[in-house]
Amino acid sequence: MPYEGNGEDGKHYWLTPKDLYKKLDQEFKFDFDPCPYPRPNNFDGLDMPWGSSNYVNPPFKGPTAWVRKAIKEYEKGKKVVFVFPIDKWIHMFIEAGAEIRNLKDVKWCCTEDGSPGKGTGRWIACFVLDPKNLKQVQKEIDILDVN
Repeated sequence: MPYEGNGEDGKHYWLTPKDLYKKLDQEFKFDFDPCPYPRPNNFDGLDMPWGSSNYVNPPFKGPTAWVRKAIKEYEKGKKVVFVFPIDKWIHMFIEAGAEIRNLKDVKWCCTEDGSPGKGTGRWIACFVLDPKNLKQVQKEIDILDVN
């Protein structure tokens, strides 16, 4: 898979800040990076076995192949730490302790006659904020704040 950068500024790689990588590496003890920089000739992290603990900062364009590979390696018993940008509102739900459910491709109903549509082609996430879990979430936040 080609590594494509942001054509607007001419920069093709965005590397993980060293302090962030160090913190994650201390916890997960990485032994393989399937998206290294610089990338060696003929190196394709999608087409080779990964290590036992993997740090994955994939190209931001077209992550699906990398997600599929990460899941396959995880199913083989390998640890995968996958970093990828997502919208801030999703982080807000996660930090609030939301349960996240995959509703898959919902066939939303037409307002005119109630008939189901074709689906969007994009899977729908359902975020559940249940007050029963609020105390546990607050306790976990307090633990994280102490460290």
